[in-house]
Amino acid sequence: MLSFSPSFLQIKFDDLQFHENCGGGSFGSVYRATWLSQDKEVAVKKLLKIEKEAEILSVLSHRNIIQFYGAVLEPPNYGIVTEYAPGGSLYDYLSSAKSEEMDMDQIMTWATDIAKGMHYLHMDAPVKVIHRDLKSRNVVVAADKVLKICDFGASRFHSHTTHMSLVGTFPWMAPEVIQSLPVAETCDTFSYGVVLWEMLTREIPFKGLEGLQVAWLVVEKNERLTVPKGCPASFAQLLHQCWEMDPKGRPNFKQILGILEIMSHDSKLPDQCNSFLHNKAQWRCEIEATLERLKKLERDLSTKEQELKERERRLKVWEQKLVEQSNAPPFLPITAKFSEESFYESKTEESNSTEMSCQITATSNGEIDGMNESLQKMMRGFGNMLSMNLAGPVMQSGIQIDMQAKQNSSKSTCVRKGKKINMTMDFGHWSHDGD
Repeated sequence: MLSFSPSFLQIKFDDLQFHENCGGGSFGSVYRATWLSQDKEVAVKKLLKIEKEAEILSVLSHRNIIQFYGAVLEPPNYGIVTEYAPGGSLYDYLSSAKSEEMDMDQIMTWATDIAKGMHYLHMDAPVKVIHRDLKSRNVVVAADKVLKICDFGASRFHSHTTHMSLVGTFPWMAPEVIQSLPVAETCDTFSYGVVLWEMLTREIPFKGLEGLQVAWLVVEKNERLTVPKGCPASFAQLLHQCWEMDPKGRPNFKQILGILEIMSHDSKLPDQCNSFLHNKAQWRCEIEATLERLKKLERDLSTKEQELKERERRLKVWEQKLVEQSNAPPFLPITAKFSEESFYESKTEESNSTEMSCQITATSNGEIDGMNESLQKMMRGFGNMLSMNLAGPVMQSGIQIDMQAKQNSSKSTCVRKGKKINMTMDFGHWSHDGD
């Protein structure tokens, strides 16, 4: 492992005169300034502390890499001092009216500038570096219109690289960088393809989509920027190669430089490329249609996320019930149901009775009183069932008995109103309705 000491030039904070803010870099703002003692226009990136970027820049020297002058190490004033690029960033240039003048020669020249700078970082620098945040904002246009790669705040020495943290800007980031997986040099190849697409289309990558939405589309849905049908085949093929999901399937920058060299000798390519550049209105709708499709896909994702969150909530509730059941004494779940119903009950009783009557008429010519007494004794034997009628004196004696019987019946009905409560119990088992 190579270690560094602050061997680079330390510039005094008071030796710098700051002017306007000219952009933002990784972890700091960039200002145009004058290095007073050297009477030189410079760019100063203000930082909270000096980390690896100064060490990386201090060992790099290449025409297509921003030149490093020194660093300010006076707390709390930390900063990196580099050459100033008056042309601004490539992103700003592509967003300006000047970009309308771009032709195939300029695109090929600038594509080669970036590829040479990246090849140097990966293969020829004293310490091999993976940039990890290559994008049009981190490429600047120098005074001679040469492109230079800058902002190494997210970079790492290749010998120190095993597992990468999440850095960079999503529309330019390779899938493995988004996922914080181990990376190789070809993660910069993926980003290079996006910058080349910017130069060809002069459009903003994944315009209108949030960073995390882009990350999901690139990683989970394997979506890529739209290459219009009118794009020259050699450029389209190079873009698709740069955006391979498998890092090993992407070309390295030595191979890219070879592809660009072959393209520069294609006599038909300039006309094809220039026709494509000047007929943007014909194919821009293809890019816009793709963006609308991706936005709808993302909205569907948001809906699905809500459904998954609700499902997860239900599962947690169910799991909690299972935990509570496992901690409780064993028993079978009981389900009881109650119901109530009204009823009317009618009851009828029937009774029968018999009434008997007997009339005895006694006649006698004498001793009637004795007869009456005898009859009375006999009648008392019948109790209340018989009645006796004793006639007055008659001319002759005798007894006449007249008996009658009558049967009576009666019915009685009563009605009773009430309520009945029913209860049913079910001994079952736990169940859960899942999706």
